[in-house]
Amino acid sequence: MKRILVPCDFSKQSNEAYKLALDLAAKTKGEIMLMHVIPISNLYTTGLAGEALAFDPVYFGRMEGDIKKEFEKMKKKVADKSIAINSEIVYGDLVVSVKNAIETYKIDLVIMGTSGSSGISEIFIGSNTEKVVRFSPVPVLAVRKAINLEAVRNILLPSTLDLNQTDFIKKLKELQKFFEATIHILHINTPIHFKRDAEATEAMGEFVKYYKLTNYKLHFRNYSREEDGIVDFAYDEKIDLIAMATHARKGLSHLFNTSVTENVVNRLEIPIWTYCLKK
Repeated sequence: MKRILVPCDFSKQSNEAYKLALDLAAKTKGEIMLMHVIPISNLYTTGLAGEALAFDPVYFGRMEGDIKKEFEKMKKKVADKSIAINSEIVYGDLVVSVKNAIETYKIDLVIMGTSGSSGISEIFIGSNTEKVVRFSPVPVLAVRKAINLEAVRNILLPSTLDLNQTDFIKKLKELQKFFEATIHILHINTPIHFKRDAEATEAMGEFVKYYKLTNYKLHFRNYSREEDGIVDFAYDEKIDLIAMATHARKGLSHLFNTSVTENVVNRLEIPIWTYCLKK
């Protein structure tokens, strides 16, 4: 977690993500890349005859100037001057820009602020963080409020207990080692994917043995919806951080198979570390 990307829109949530990135960079002797993305859709409008009319370049020059000033303000507030902080202004789509930055700068972790969303807006639009979570090739840490890294001792791993998540579990072990934390493996039993207690116990045992997990606790809960069980458990057990895998779905596939991970990101204030499962 030495090279950290922070997509920044200067909102309260993105400032919280920046605070957490600073703490992580200080602990790992890492570096931070701040990135502000200006959507391409903001560059053009439609003329009377339907032709594309570019906005005044002077306007965008001023916009870039204002963004650079905000970046400088953020850098000046850093007490630890040994942390390398770079910044970049990008024109384009947010997800594409993040993926390009990850490849260009060899990013290890993306930290994004999120305010969450719900209802129709969640289904048809979703938050920017949710979109990045879905397609990022590296872990994404979604935060609403910066946390004390030294206080992270309990990591929740909601799991379907599948044995095809080798890359995800490898990254999870690195996360666990970094925080020296206990992993709470939670399996939610739902009416659609029902397991008897004996079956669940056997599956959890096999899961732990297969991935050679250590310093863990096993939990089994019955809920009608997985995300409800995860949210309730996280609050009841005072979990410090949640680790979840997600699938890269898009279009109608995403709409009719809404990811549990993305729903949890939108509902919880606890930081959520996510990793997209490779196909």
